[in-house]
Amino acid sequence: MKLVILDRDGVINYDSDQFIKSPSEWKPLPGSLEAIARLTHDGYRVVVASNQSGIGRGLFDMDTLNAIHDKMHHAVQGLGGRINAIFYCPHTAESKCKCRKPKTGMFERIGTCFNTDLSEAYVIGDSLRDLSPGVAVGARPILVLTGKGQITQRDNVLPEGTRVCADLAEAVEYILKS
Repeated sequence: MKLVILDRDGVINYDSDQFIKSPSEWKPLPGSLEAIARLTHDGYRVVVASNQSGIGRGLFDMDTLNAIHDKMHHAVQGLGGRINAIFYCPHTAESKCKCRKPKTGMFERIGTCFNTDLSEAYVIGDSLRDLSPGVAVGARPILVLTGKGQITQRDNVLPEGTRVCADLAEAVEYILKS
């Protein structure tokens, strides 16, 4: 199965230190929606894996998160693309849950739900926290320099074999040529 796992904030849409708390705050990064559509057209399944601790912090509720994701789905569909599933962790870092990135729980669930070995999948994120769980389950990491990506590249030791791309569009171009 051709599968790409994307972080949301900083990869698909602009990130905010104050969290994305409403559909009006969700704004796609240039070229990101078109990149998802290209993956769809090439037969990839696209999955979003995102920490959403704003729920656990009481900054927004599930209805709001669903409305944000509905906006994202519709924007991608408007370009002929598809996001096949969205997995998220609503917990705060203090909860010590197994699903919050950088732990692997969310990725293990993706592999189970799609009945696939993630060793052929790509994981695309803008932070080490996004890439580490993907690498731990065998996925191929791509760091994008949008969102927190430039800080991540400068400050962290990236997992071996990490491809660095300017943005999601460049990452998708790389995947489609591989």
